[in-house]
Amino acid sequence: MGVSTEASRGRPDRQSSGALRVTAAELGRRLRDAIVSGQLVPNQRLIEADLAEEYGASRGNVRIALTELSSEGLIERVQNRGARVRAVSADEAVEITEVRGALESLCASKAAERVSATEIEQLREIGRRMSKAVEHNDREAYSAGNKELHALIIQISGQQVAAETIKRLRGQAVRYQYRLAQKPGRPAESLPQHLAIIEGICSRDANAAANAMQAHLNSVAVEIKATETSA
Repeated sequence: MGVSTEASRGRPDRQSSGALRVTAAELGRRLRDAIVSGQLVPNQRLIEADLAEEYGASRGNVRIALTELSSEGLIERVQNRGARVRAVSADEAVEITEVRGALESLCASKAAERVSATEIEQLREIGRRMSKAVEHNDREAYSAGNKELHALIIQISGQQVAAETIKRLRGQAVRYQYRLAQKPGRPAESLPQHLAIIEGICSRDANAAANAMQAHLNSVAVEIKATETSA
């Protein structure tokens, strides 16, 4: 893996030398997944030459992928030492989530004011799928619905500046959100919060939608802190 010898744990499977070279977008996706899942750990060095060999990518595509991940806050550039996986403390993750709460509450409020009949049905359908996922204990389906719901709300809101800021913030705290999503019982706990957000927007009640979103992300912040304290 593109790491120094002192930090070589968590290596994904090496690509065969005969494999086609991956694109910068694909490499970025694979590195992002490795960071989120914990295969690549905080402060782990990412060396361009090693990454190129490990993933079958060109050096140019490696640089593009690292630049993109840097903009998302997942890695950081260190002078004279290259790139490394960015370490985010639990306290910083909580603060990031609190800022997200303010921005996503704004988006939920705006979405309630702008939502169309078609979008209302889309939101309710996501809610039905998330409910079914909890019923069948399908964490993967629930997580997919969670991501889809938040993305759709931001899209409906039309708040482009907030959308870009939320994307960066979410990327920085994504490891903690991943751990939280794996916590037993968490989907059942967060489902009513998501359904309340959906109901507020679909009822075109801007205050209810904003309050429900704020309550949800407050809960996420509390759970991140509790999970890290007990770890």
